[in-house]
Amino acid sequence: MLVAGFSFSIMGLFVKLGAPYFSAAELVFYRSFISLLPLIVLAFYQRQPLGTAHWRLHLTRSISGLISLCLFFYAITQLPLATAITLNYTSPLFLALLITVLAREKLNPPLLIALLCGFVGIILVLKPHFSPDQWFAGLMGLLSGFGAGVAYLNVRTMGALGEPEWRIVLYFTALSAAVLGVYCLFVPMHPITLSNSVILVGMALSATVGQLAMTRAYRMGSTLLVANFAYSAIVFSSLWGILFFSEWITPWAWLGVAVVMVSGASASLLVRRVPFQPEGL
Repeated sequence: MLVAGFSFSIMGLFVKLGAPYFSAAELVFYRSFISLLPLIVLAFYQRQPLGTAHWRLHLTRSISGLISLCLFFYAITQLPLATAITLNYTSPLFLALLITVLAREKLNPPLLIALLCGFVGIILVLKPHFSPDQWFAGLMGLLSGFGAGVAYLNVRTMGALGEPEWRIVLYFTALSAAVLGVYCLFVPMHPITLSNSVILVGMALSATVGQLAMTRAYRMGSTLLVANFAYSAIVFSSLWGILFFSEWITPWAWLGVAVVMVSGASASLLVRRVPFQPEGL
C-alpha cells in the first residue's frame, strides 16, 4: 500500500499537470486505455485465463471505481492537489461505515465519534482553501471517497474468493476505457502533442502500478489495516503540490489532514472484521 500511495500521488501530479490540456473525462479515458494495453499483452503472454465466475462483483467494483475515478480526477483539476487527495482518501471512513452496515451492527459510540471526527477533519481541510465556487468540486471529491470505499470492499470480497489482482485491475480498466471511449465519441477532443503525451503516459503507468499494488494489498492483507497505509498518498501529494504548484497548506488544513488520518485509523480499529460475502454486496 505504500507503493500504491506513492504511485497514486504521482498519478495525481500528472492529472494536475494535464488539466490545462485535457478535460477530466479525457484524462480518465487515456489513463484507462493506455493502462489496458500492457495488461492485455501480459495476460496473453502468460496465458492467463480471462474468464471469471464472479462477473457481478467485477461489474460492481468497476462501476463504483469508474464513478469514483471520474469524480476524483475532476476534483484534482479544480482543487489544490493535497486537498483533492485528502477528500478521496476518506475512503477508510466510508469503508468502516459500510462494513458496519453490511454486518448489521449498531454504530457503537466510539466508532460514531471516530467517524464524526473524521468529517470534522474534512471541514478543516476544506475551509482554509475553498472559495465559494469550489464547494461543488469539494463535494465531488468527497463522493469519490465514498465510491472508492465501495470499490475496495468489492476488491476484498473478490480476493477472499481467490480472484487474482491482475484480473480485477484488467476488468476495471477495460470497462473504464469502454465507457469513456463511447463518451469521447460525442464530445470534442483536445489534441495530443509530443509534450502532453508524456503526461498521459506517466499518468497511465503510475496508475497501473498503483492499482496493482493497491489491489494486492487489499486482496492479501487486512482490509482496514491496509486502508490506513493509503494515507501516505496525502503526504506525498502535499509535497508535489508545494514543489510544482506552490500550494502551501495552512496550519488549519494540516490539522484537518491529521484529524482525518487519525479518525480513519481509529474507525478501522473499532470495526469488527467480518467476512465479505458476494450476496451482501
